[in-house]
Amino acid sequence: MSLSEIRKEISKQKNPAQAINLQRFFKTGKGEYGEGDVFYGIKVPVQRIIAKQFKDLPLEDLKILVTSKVHEERLVAAFILVDQYKKGDEKKKKIIFDFYLKNRKGINNWDLVDLSAPKIVGAHLIDKEKDLLYKFARSKDLWEKRISIISTYAFIREHFFEDTLNISGILLNDKHDLIHKAVGWMLREIGNRDLETEVEFLKKHYKTMPRTMLRYAIEKFPESKRIKYLKGLI
Repeated sequence: MSLSEIRKEISKQKNPAQAINLQRFFKTGKGEYGEGDVFYGIKVPVQRIIAKQFKDLPLEDLKILVTSKVHEERLVAAFILVDQYKKGDEKKKKIIFDFYLKNRKGINNWDLVDLSAPKIVGAHLIDKEKDLLYKFARSKDLWEKRISIISTYAFIREHFFEDTLNISGILLNDKHDLIHKAVGWMLREIGNRDLETEVEFLKKHYKTMPRTMLRYAIEKFPESKRIKYLKGLI
């Protein structure tokens, strides 16, 4: 299937009213994190269906999609890359990983990162050196920083927490709300598997970490315990 066909299929699903809502939700206004992003207003399950239909689209076409100004074209491309990575042999996985990193400028909103980085970057680095994630954690680029922490979800699922904790430490003083949420979410995921490890990290940092980060991290705690953390009484 060709690039023109997938673009036609995506365009057929346009919903202008929904697009307006999504442009607000994903902060596309001037000075906001998604400034200039264009939405067609297509729901994620529909995009997943399109991605499955075009799962064998070649990388030269995916490159055009992942650099598109249209959010849904980039997300469909990300879904296809995830599928190709999952089903590929080691050589193909390396090709997809390298392609993803080379074209990461198109992975430039939180949903794009969250739905692809753990399944490509995290999955690829799980048994390899992880210097890249530490480099991204210290980047000035918002999305590289989010990739750095969200990619570790793949490690958390394997009950390996060290890199998540280290990168969380690097990002503790970050100023952006989307990083606060991402770190808090990953800490919560650690707690879902090993509460003692999360609590140990929180004891060291909960009084100084951003409030949003703390709220996300303790979301599943009993109400009485959450109140104590928020009041600094632990």
